[in-house]
Amino acid sequence: MFFKVILRAFSVAWIAFTHGSKWLFQKKQRPVIVRQAFEQLGPTYLKLGQIIASSPGLFPEDYCQEFEKCLDQVPPFPFEEVKQIVEQEMGKPASEVFASLEPEPIAAASIAQVHGARLHDGSDVVIKVQRPKIADRVDADLFFMRIGAWWAELLFYDMRLANAKGVVADFSQTIHEELDFVVEGKNMDEFNEIMKRHGNNHLVVAPIVYWDTTSTRLLTMERFYGFKADDVESARALGHDTEKWLRVGMRAWNMSMMLHGFFHGDVHAGNLMFLPDREQIGLIDFGIIGRFDDRQRMLVMRYILSFSTQNYMELAKVTLDMNANVGHVDIDVLAKDMESAYKPLLEQQISDINYSEMLPKIMSMVRKHGIRQPREFVLIIKQLLYFDRYAKLAAPNLNVFADMYLVDFLFQPSAAECGIDMAQVGKLMMTVQQAIAQQQTATSGMDGN
Repeated sequence: MFFKVILRAFSVAWIAFTHGSKWLFQKKQRPVIVRQAFEQLGPTYLKLGQIIASSPGLFPEDYCQEFEKCLDQVPPFPFEEVKQIVEQEMGKPASEVFASLEPEPIAAASIAQVHGARLHDGSDVVIKVQRPKIADRVDADLFFMRIGAWWAELLFYDMRLANAKGVVADFSQTIHEELDFVVEGKNMDEFNEIMKRHGNNHLVVAPIVYWDTTSTRLLTMERFYGFKADDVESARALGHDTEKWLRVGMRAWNMSMMLHGFFHGDVHAGNLMFLPDREQIGLIDFGIIGRFDDRQRMLVMRYILSFSTQNYMELAKVTLDMNANVGHVDIDVLAKDMESAYKPLLEQQISDINYSEMLPKIMSMVRKHGIRQPREFVLIIKQLLYFDRYAKLAAPNLNVFADMYLVDFLFQPSAAECGIDMAQVGKLMMTVQQAIAQQQTATSGMDGN
């Protein structure tokens, strides 16, 4: 292992040197240069590039656009190696595990690739197979990423504000979770149990996991047939109400997060599906999830309440409570900055709010005060960016704050059983409705003029 790390060190150093010299002198081409370096550095860096591409607004726009090329340019590994991994994990020939196995992958990603298959009982499934030797490569790459982040924070103030070491730490946690397919399978089971507990399992589902043919490097799950969340035209062509199904999916995501502190942390279009043959929404790829404990859940509720009542001093206090490792912060200045950032949002139609512009500005403002947002909070922001995009495509008239269907589960008995403070929920909903009514009155007044 030590020898492999040394070899990897020389490889990373050489690629960094060759591309770093270009980066210094070709400012306009910097996103292209970094993307090319990541592609040469391999799967770990490609995964980081994909995270950048899937986080518009959280990273510079030119980098997000350039790294979109990483999403579709991951070459598959040979089918023979797929069968070898199946045999290594199951301890018997692939033909004894599956009745058939499609040689062409459905998808190839930086960590794994997916193939269609059929079990001997006739069930259609997909299998997710981990790339050969990826775990060793990831560990070596993360070692050098940590060193790079340490030096970056030491040398550059902006890197300290951006929390470069924290970004690498979060990425390390994320990628290690994705490398254990047993964890992912348990996440899918947990989501289905949450939906079942609240009587929502007939509307929103994750794939059923076939545990007899699942291991750390092999995941066998139910196969879904349907449309990606952004393929609105195909769904509408078959007569499906895309707004209805988007509302169903958003409500389920909200329910899982607010009542159980558990949420899907990567709802890009490929992971959120309309399933027309089943009249359901399907969520796939639970490699990245977020979790809140009870304290964090209540902080989120306080955050929403403070925002909706325009209590910016309380909003500043909640923000500090969310972040344990914060130095001295002038809370009066923070509250004023929050008012400047948030108040314009309450003076326009909610349906006109562009989250992809709003949220990064707020995060930048918070970072200016040396506050580092928790991983789960950043994950939530990413998912809001995704849902904002889908709403514009599938439900342009959807008002995510005014539509009570998206949060009506908060008023059900099961919410109290999950530890939700019903009095606080009632106060929250009352203030939100008042804010909406005031906004509508102001808008109608302007129209009258």
